[in-house]
Amino acid sequence: MKQLKSRSQDLRSLFEKSITIEYVAEPLKAVSAHADAIEVLHWMELQDFDVVGVEAENTISGYVKRSDLMLCQAGKCSDYQQIFHPQELVAISTPLMKLLPILAEKSRLFVLDSNHVSGIITYGDLQKAPVRMLLFSLVTLLEMNLLRLVRLYYPPDSWQQVLKPDRLGAAQTLWRESRERNEATELLDYLQFCDKRELILNQSELFQQLGLNSKRSGEKLLKSAEHLRNRLAHAQNLVSGSSWPELISLAEAIEKLLICCEKIE
Repeated sequence: MKQLKSRSQDLRSLFEKSITIEYVAEPLKAVSAHADAIEVLHWMELQDFDVVGVEAENTISGYVKRSDLMLCQAGKCSDYQQIFHPQELVAISTPLMKLLPILAEKSRLFVLDSNHVSGIITYGDLQKAPVRMLLFSLVTLLEMNLLRLVRLYYPPDSWQQVLKPDRLGAAQTLWRESRERNEATELLDYLQFCDKRELILNQSELFQQLGLNSKRSGEKLLKSAEHLRNRLAHAQNLVSGSSWPELISLAEAIEKLLICCEKIE
């Protein structure tokens, strides 16, 4: 079967040139600097906003947090305003590919469009389609490379001796069904992610080349990648049972592993 020449470098180029954080950011709602703090607090609670901008002279000059307003007794929003810190700001033209590492350190970023703050990005925005596309592309490229390495490291049909009988049987069933539809390629193409993981981890000489410390660490990483792939495929919550920092770390680990895979010829 002809090998597809999809690379992590191509993916990064696509997301850096074509998809920026503009596609996931939300407009930053703002209130007047002279607005009553208690009234704004009640409005934020109704809207379930944690943060809103503070506007003066048609410019958002800072923000207030709901948690701060909950402690107030009276006064104007400007009394509780926080000024934007440079580390809280991100340009609207920033590639989506670079957003995840930044959000690993910050749970919230304000979007700078020219010299005006116009939007906000939080962890919740990472559930949106562009981020899901990015993550699914990474996992798909990884799985394609795992299959390529199986072909590289196993002489014809020798991998069948490694897989458990039930897993081999599952692949053979899918292959036969495709054959009946006159669509079948080779049996290897019907392996599932878990099968490719098992075959790769059976090759101890690959551990160092893939940057893995042990079979156990490799299994943990690849199982996490598979679980992420399943959540993406079924449009489920991306951080079910985990956290955003953990997901971001996983995405970085997947990309690192993918790059190592691509270096093996």
